[in-house]
Amino acid sequence: MHEILIQGQSGRSRVLVGETFDNLANYLPDGRTIIITDETVGALYGKRFPRGDVITIGCGEQHKTLDTLAMIYERLIDAEADRSSFIVGIGGGIVGDVTGFAASTYMRGLRFGFVPTSLLAQVDATVGGKNGVNFKGYKNMVGVFNQPEFVLADIALLDTLPPEEIACGLAEIVKHGCIADAAYFDFIESHCDAIARMDHPTLLHLVDGSVRIKAAVVNQDEREAGERRKLNFGHTLGHAFEKTLGISHGAAVSAGMVQAAELSVQKGLLAPTHLERIKTLLGRLDLPVALDFDRRAVFEALKKDKKREQTRLHFVLLETIGKAVVETVGLDELEKWLR
Repeated sequence: MHEILIQGQSGRSRVLVGETFDNLANYLPDGRTIIITDETVGALYGKRFPRGDVITIGCGEQHKTLDTLAMIYERLIDAEADRSSFIVGIGGGIVGDVTGFAASTYMRGLRFGFVPTSLLAQVDATVGGKNGVNFKGYKNMVGVFNQPEFVLADIALLDTLPPEEIACGLAEIVKHGCIADAAYFDFIESHCDAIARMDHPTLLHLVDGSVRIKAAVVNQDEREAGERRKLNFGHTLGHAFEKTLGISHGAAVSAGMVQAAELSVQKGLLAPTHLERIKTLLGRLDLPVALDFDRRAVFEALKKDKKREQTRLHFVLLETIGKAVVETVGLDELEKWLR
């Protein structure tokens, strides 16, 4: 097991990479535990949950809403949860986002932790203290920064994931290599076959590597005032693709990274050979490098991005594989480029 620490203004978080789910009880404080999960994870792993009340939400992005939060608050009240209660989110990124927000706001804040069951959640969604829900078409528009006390990442839980869910996590893993660590990118390139086999030591290395990259960024900039913006590489256009095309987060971010890398080449920042390496790697991981999309619809979605500041967006570009830069790009420039 590898332990990685995140120290933010909102608290200290321990990320336990390679710990087993069956040891979860060892990390729970004395007192009452309330578990939040989704229907799929509950069916797969519910018999292994520690003792406690269980609140089950629906599966899918459509449940990442204020209505779901209201249901959780009602269940917590019915269960007579108080400030001594501890909340554990067991599931993927949506469960993590909703759990973190509910725990951070119920009675002005309860202690909480996560057991991420998807690759995306283990390498990204439950790490770093972002918690939130979507609102009226705006992704993650309502939320808080608050660190979980622990994130228990059991690699064996990934064995039940369908290939498209693995791909979602792989997109974030490639992103981490692109923005922060060329050697990590090299490792991914040289281990595509092992990844396809779901080789546990390889996956452990990837989860550990991605968490360390993200933890280093968050420890510098918890609230996304500067350095943390680099973690949005591929996400500005990716969120727009996800919304307008109804595709998975991983597929959208993959295509978004290619678009951002192409813009980096166009601006003279990134060598074309590096763009080709990125596209080749994504293709080997069964992630899309190009999408057929409605330019106008994507641009309208871009205008709803929460990183927008009046007529400009903070846009992440690459100078080389392993080094990102954040530039302020005008919406008019993005519209011309999209066309």
